[in-house]
Parts: sequence; C-alpha cells; structure tokens
Amino acid sequence: MSVQNPPIAVGTPAFRRLALAMLAAGLATFALLYTTQPMLPALAAAFHVGAAEASLAVSLTTGPMAIALLLAGAVSDRLGRRSVMIASLLAASALTLVSAFVPSWTALLATRLLVGLALSGVPAVAMAYVAEEVEPASVGAAMGLYISGSTIGGMAGRLGVSALSDRFGWRGGLAAMGIACLVIAILFWRLAPPSAGFSPRRQDMRSFAAGLGRLRRDPALRWIYAAIFLLMGSFVTLYNYAGFHLHAAPYDLSQAQLGAIFLLYIVGTISSTWFGGLAGRLGPRRTFWIPTALFLAGVVLTLAAPLPLIIIGIGLATGGFFGAHSIASSWVSRRAGVDRAQAASLYLFFYYMGSSVLGSVGGLAWGRAGWPGVIGFIALLIVGGLAMAVRLGRIAPLAQDQTVLAGTASRP
Repeated sequence: MSVQNPPIAVGTPAFRRLALAMLAAGLATFALLYTTQPMLPALAAAFHVGAAEASLAVSLTTGPMAIALLLAGAVSDRLGRRSVMIASLLAASALTLVSAFVPSWTALLATRLLVGLALSGVPAVAMAYVAEEVEPASVGAAMGLYISGSTIGGMAGRLGVSALSDRFGWRGGLAAMGIACLVIAILFWRLAPPSAGFSPRRQDMRSFAAGLGRLRRDPALRWIYAAIFLLMGSFVTLYNYAGFHLHAAPYDLSQAQLGAIFLLYIVGTISSTWFGGLAGRLGPRRTFWIPTALFLAGVVLTLAAPLPLIIIGIGLATGGFFGAHSIASSWVSRRAGVDRAQAASLYLFFYYMGSSVLGSVGGLAWGRAGWPGVIGFIALLIVGGLAMAVRLGRIAPLAQDQTVLAGTASRP
C-alpha cells in the first residue's frame, strides 16, 4: 500500500503539474479518437468505399473503446491509474502513426480498432486518478482542465488533420497527428504526479454484479443512458455526413474548410458550462429537455440550402448536444452514490456505443436519401431523446440533485 501524502491543493506546484498533465491527457485522447472524422470523404475516395463504410474509421474506434471502458477501470484498480493512462496514450499515439503507412482499408480499420481499445484507459481512469490525488475542494478545477483539454483536442485535432490532409494527403495528416500525440503522451508521463492516494484492490464479478444491480434499480439512470445513446449517435452522425454534404456541389468545400466547421465546438464549450449552471439552479429534471430541444431545432435548420444557415444550424445543434451531455453526465454522478465509478463507466459505454452504432447506421440514410435522409434519421433519434427527457422529468428527484455539478464526463 502506498504511503498517504497530503492531497494536492490548488495553488501548489504539484497541482500545476497535475493540471497541465490532465489538460494534455484530454487533448491527446480526443484528438486521437476523432482524427479520422473530418477526412472521411478523402478516405472514401482513396479506398473506393461508400460513405457508410468510410464511417467505420470512426465507429470501429469508438465502439471497441466503449466496451473496453467497462474493463479499464478494474485494470487500473490493480495496476494504478497513472500507469494505465501513460500506457494508453503512448500505445494509441504509436498506433495512429502506424495507421498512416498501412497498405489497405482493412489494415487501416484494424489499427483504428486498436486505437480505440488503447484509449479506453484514459477516460475510464481520469476521474478516479484526480479524485485520489487532489483535495475534494480542488477536484472540480482539475477535472475542468481535463474536460477543456478534451474539447480543445477534439476541435484542434480535427482542424489540424484537415489542414495537413489538404496539403499532404490523409497519410501525412495521420502521421503528423501520431507524432504530435506521442510528444503530448510523453509530456503527460513527465508531468503527472506519482500516485500517492492509490491503494490496489481487486474487483470480482460479485462486487461488479452487486453494483450493477443497485444501478439498475434506480428509476432514472436507465432512461439517462438510453437518452445519451440516442443523442450522441445523433451528434456524431451529423458531423460524419456534414462533410460529405458540404464537400459536394453546390458547396464544394475543401478539406481544410470542412475542418474549420469543428470550430463550432467552441459553442459546445460555452453551452455546457451555461446549461450545467442552469441545472445546478433548477435541477436536471427541469432543464434536460431544453438543450435537447435546441439540438433538434439546430438539426432541422441544416435542411436549409444557404451555407450560412447550415453552419448556424450545426452551431445550435452543437450547443444543444453539449448542454444535454453536461446535464446528463453530472446527473448520473449525483444519483449513483457509492457506485459512481461504475455508473460513469456505463454512461460512457452508452455514450460511445451511440457514436459507433448510430454513426454508421446514418450512412444507410445518406446512401438512400442523401442529406434530407440523414437529417430525418437524426431528428427521429432526438425526438426519442426528448421523449425520455420528459419521462425523466416525472421521476422523483434525489436530495443531492438540487446541488448538481455539471461537466463531470469526457466530451467527442
């Protein structure tokens, strides 16, 4: 058992190191996870595959990651949080670099699958690492930097790889991303303080099943999980096929211009904070439906022909999704009690499975009916999420729901 040192506090050199490390972890994780999303049209052309098959370059990363998330926490219980996060970041970065040189579509998908498995060790462990090492009053600040890093990484990674792919081709974009994230992974290794609050423990099937049983008996959690499955699937589908829509006539946007659309993630950063604060004041039951309805309105607006209206629609949809995600993730944390870690893993499982499964199914809508078909598919999913939000509003709140803290889970 490790020697217990005083928890890390805000303002200390150790906290500054940990804060920078968590920022780096979030940045690298989500840059690597979604690096192929803006280049889907280029991959489709290079390997002569359709839009639905091209989307597997994203889905075969997020899907395996979702499954591995359920196991990564238990592995870190035995091996340590910091060591698992370091190994995950190094392996995923190296695999991304390798993917730039593979000779076939099948080989590229195989490397993307392995990247997803490797990355599972970061989002599943980050919250536990911070909670063990940092004093309670400073946990929010440290996790906020991880979440900020995830947003910046998701946006900057897509922008960077788009610009590089436009100039050097998709292989050059992936190679540059792999090298950059290897550097960031090494930076995390050097900065992250050694674990002082970690004590190894063994998880068995009995304790796992007991926690799962307690979570299943909660009347709200299953609806939250189902809603985030639909909403995340809708969000990823929107960005997956917006590239195909805007790359074609009459818009004819370049790869770099398509990547610039991801600047709209800034809207999500702002909205998640604002809606999180609103939920803190009014409670998640009264607020979850609001960003979900905004998401639906933005999606419908993208059916307009003028490019500025499409961009505004995507911006509104982005703000709505991140607002709903912020409320839902913190809601899970508040309701889960002693099973918070397991509840968070299940939330992330449904979150990324929605991305994987529905993000690829959306390709069938694209193939049959183009952009209107994609929007019809997404709208149907969001209406389902909105119905679940209304159902959740009728469930009796827990006492701690009145002091909900938003933004405790990773973003795409």
